[in-house]
Amino acid sequence: MLGRHVARAFLGCVLAAAPVSAAPPVEWDGLQRVASKQFALVYLQPGADFRGYSKVILEPTEVAFHKNWRRDYNSTTRGISGRVSERDVEDAVSKGVATASDLFTDAWRKGGYEIAAAPGPDVLRVKTAILNISVKAPEVRSSSRSYTFTEDAGNATLLVELRDSMTGALLGRVVDQRLAGDNTVGWRTSVSNRADFRELVEAWAKDSVRGMSELKRISSAR
Repeated sequence: MLGRHVARAFLGCVLAAAPVSAAPPVEWDGLQRVASKQFALVYLQPGADFRGYSKVILEPTEVAFHKNWRRDYNSTTRGISGRVSERDVEDAVSKGVATASDLFTDAWRKGGYEIAAAPGPDVLRVKTAILNISVKAPEVRSSSRSYTFTEDAGNATLLVELRDSMTGALLGRVVDQRLAGDNTVGWRTSVSNRADFRELVEAWAKDSVRGMSELKRISSAR
């Protein structure tokens, strides 16, 4: 797994309630921040060459809701039937891990990468996490479907870590926070909510593969 202590420590200082004017660090565990067209924050090992990687080992995607999301959501909900239980969150996380892992696997495979089962000189280890999830129309165990009028379905933060599979050397990290379903304002349900978040994760997966293509291009231009 990506490591909750790493994710929380970094997201805590960079993303959680940070002043608008606060700039993200230029260095993180020896990685240097670089400009990116795909993601908000990208950190790379100086001089890292990604051209030799044609296969990937994909770790199951870690999924975690925002620490206080359930509490805050339930505090604004009328009636016990509409509240989110711990079991609802556990079910959502379980389904999210399976769905996100499948979407990342599909994107890398379609991008021309073989999914490897063991380390090798041409194998990149990719760890992903969808963190700080906040949902505005969650799925709850209720006999009736609830509707919520919102500008978006919620938001989440992507965290990606790239390592050489043979040596374990840290080559890069990515952090990107986005809204889900922000292209449509209106009534939302748990069904539309799942579709919006699936579209968000799918976009992240595709952008990850595009980002690798850009890293290879940069490596070739050196």
